[in-house]
Amino acid sequence: MESLEAKIRLLPNDLQKEVEDFIDFLIDKKLKKPKKQLKLDWFGGLKEYRNQYTALELQKKASDWRD
Repeated sequence: MESLEAKIRLLPNDLQKEVEDFIDFLIDKKLKKPKKQLKLDWFGGLKEYRNQYTALELQKKASDWRD
């Protein structure tokens, strides 16, 4: 059984470059930090205002607050 390096050397230069690019892709993919799960700890935080405001009114108030 041939080593990986020996198999790669049998390939033409353009395919060797493609293999190298693919290996780099796999390394980057493996070493990247996993995406963090979106936290929903705010969920339900405004429930006491449920009967006072609509979602659209709350969005407007949030927009006004940011400006």
